[in-house]
Amino acid sequence: MGPPGAGKSTVARALAGITGLDVRDTDRDVERAAGASVSDIFVDHGEPHFRALERDAVATALAEHTGILALGGGAVLDPATQALLEDYRAGGGAVVFLDVSLSHAAPRVGFNQSRPLLLGNPRAQWQALMQARRPVYERLASVHVLTDGLTPRAAAESVVQQVSRLVPSSSTRPGGTP
Repeated sequence: MGPPGAGKSTVARALAGITGLDVRDTDRDVERAAGASVSDIFVDHGEPHFRALERDAVATALAEHTGILALGGGAVLDPATQALLEDYRAGGGAVVFLDVSLSHAAPRVGFNQSRPLLLGNPRAQWQALMQARRPVYERLASVHVLTDGLTPRAAAESVVQQVSRLVPSSSTRPGGTP
């Protein structure tokens, strides 16, 4: 999880390359279910409709998928999604906050029209999004990686390193179970 420009989808693919795990992206799940792009869903049906689709996509993915899951940046604003992520983390899952500063997000995002929540003054919109979302990202995260200046591979390696610290080795678990 993280804001636009943090590299959620790109780092997820790099992480898959390192770990061999499958990647699933909830924005792609929403687009498949709706038969439309995220931008078109926002324009044609509004943000509340998109958020409902997104909430369902996250719930389904957490129930079905055992690999790497890339969430849309605003997914965490839904209280039901927050509860799902809290339960996932409490059950031993790693919830990763990919963080980025505005100066590094700007060239990555390009603040283009495909980002419906960044229309108008994109820099001011991005800052407002982060002001609202940062406390939620920080509260839900078990791992925090600042992606400023990192390649996707380096960010993915940082995720692997931090997640490995959260999971005790099999030799430290009772009975040696994984």
